[in-house]
Formats: sequence, C-alpha cells, structure tokens
Amino acid sequence: MKELIVGKNDAEQRLDRFLKKYLEKAPLSVIYKNIRKKNIKLNDKRATPESILSEGDVIKLYMSDDTIDKFLRDKVNFKSSKFPKVIYEDENIILMNKIAGVLSHNDSAGYVRNMVDMMIDYLIAKGDYDPRVEKTFRPALCNRLDRNTSGILIGVKNAEALRILNEQMRKGNVEKLYLTLVKGKTPEKFEDESYLVKDEEKNKVFSSREHRTGSKKSKTLFKRLEFSEDFSLLEVNLITGRTHQIRTVLKNRGFNIVGDVKYGDKALNEKFLKKYNYKSQFLHNYKITFNIEGEELAYLKGKSFYSELPQLEKTILEDVFDSNLIWRK
Repeated sequence: MKELIVGKNDAEQRLDRFLKKYLEKAPLSVIYKNIRKKNIKLNDKRATPESILSEGDVIKLYMSDDTIDKFLRDKVNFKSSKFPKVIYEDENIILMNKIAGVLSHNDSAGYVRNMVDMMIDYLIAKGDYDPRVEKTFRPALCNRLDRNTSGILIGVKNAEALRILNEQMRKGNVEKLYLTLVKGKTPEKFEDESYLVKDEEKNKVFSSREHRTGSKKSKTLFKRLEFSEDFSLLEVNLITGRTHQIRTVLKNRGFNIVGDVKYGDKALNEKFLKKYNYKSQFLHNYKITFNIEGEELAYLKGKSFYSELPQLEKTILEDVFDSNLIWRK
C-alpha cells in the first residue's frame, strides 16, 4: 500500500486526473478499474473518478509496489546539462548555482538558455510542477544575477512562498554576499550609498551622490579579504538590489572589477584574457543567509547556503595573491 498526501498545488482537481499524472504509464481503464474495485481510496472512503481533491486529503493505493513502480514515469537523469546544479531544495524553494554566461531570465532577443527555463524543465521532470494543472502560477526567481555573474539564484515553487520571500527580501531579511576581485588596494572596510540611474538605450547605470529624476538609492557594504600591491579581494554585502549596483559603485570609486567589459579596465581585461582565457567578470554570489521574520518559512531562519567559486577563479586568486587564501571557510 502506498499513501499520498495532497499538497496545495495538487488540490482542486479530479482524482482521476491526479492519478493519471502520478501513474503516468497506467491506462485510464486501469485507473478506473482500481477506483471501482476500491483499490484506491480517498480519506479511507470509497472514491469516484470525479472526486475533487483538497489540500491534506489522503489517497491510498492498495496495489503492490511492483505494480505502482511499473506505472510511474521514467526516472530522469538530474545531472543532465539541461538542468541546473541544485544547492538546496525543499517543497517551497530551490537554490541553484548559476554559471557565468547564462542568463537569469530570457532576454528581449529570445535567448533561450536561461536559468528560469532550466529550473522549470527540472521541476517538470521531477513532477513538482505541471503547467497543465497550474493555470496561473509559474515557478519564478526571487533574485537575479547579470549574465556574466555567477553564484546562487533563489527559485520559488509556489505562489505563497514567492509572496513571502519577496516581502522578506524587500525588508532586507535575506543577506546576499558576493566575492569580487578588483584592481587596486581598497580600504579594509567601507560602505557606499549612492543614487543609481539607468540609461536604457546604452543599458548602462550611472552613479551620483545626489538624487536625480529616475534614480534609485543603493547601499553596499564592503570588506577586504585579501590584498596585494595591485589587487583586492572583497566580500560585498548587497543591501539593496539595483541593476549593476556592485559594478557601478566600484567603478565610481576607482576599483574596477576584473573582467568587467562594461564598467571595467580594458587593458586589465585583455591581460586576464590572454593569461587565463578569462571571459567573464569576477563577481560571484557565494553566500545566502535567510533571516526570516514570522512563522511562515521559519524553518529557513538563520540558515546559510554556499556556492563554491569556480575553479578558474580559484586559480586566478591563488596566482594573484601567491598564497592559500585565509578567508576560505
């Protein structure tokens, strides 16, 4: 006997339709026969194919494990390149590792390889999301990373979790820490409060100390982890999440991010391209901490999740600083 508990996203549908999705390889005639013979019960009572499911309902399948396994969908290779690398996952959220060069969302030109589509393909393959059933909700991201920025993306599997996390992020209760390698020796600790305005035609952001029409206030905290005569490795605490915020603020202070084509130092980028074949910007969202308020999603409170630096970035740091990095956890 196998017991299934109906979740929020599976509620408000007919029993036969639910079973057809769960027992994907079973003919409808077999499903109807087992319902008729009371081999399938709903809340320990006789059911009908038309019975409407509610959240928390219990479906019991009085069938052998071999029979159930025979009718389940084929197992999917979740190491496939079409799926994202998962750092953490539960019934509400999925934390994924984004590599540089992949978009967070689809772009206006219809660029298809993006993290949202990869996440949805993965959730469909797992059976956690069915677009035929979910008429209004689509799994979404709570944060975004620029195309050439790597690190943790927060995906959300249901509408309630999306609402809660968006609210918590607006309150600043989700801490996002980045690692970046910049040209020059920075102060040990410093912070920046600027007003950022985006030029839509150039797709470029400009920083100023005073408010301008259309500008948005940004706040960023910086801590130096390593330094040499020419470079500094910084940990960046992104208090606000403005477009190109870290890149713009550091450029404005004269600390260009290594590999940043839009805001960086052209000669420096060419040097790293020639020496390391380095084609992205050294900016990695390596740590997420949930400082959740309230009872909703309280199980995440105080939990931190990490994304390891890609190997090429590790190699660059060891070369640049000529030592084992003391900041490494």
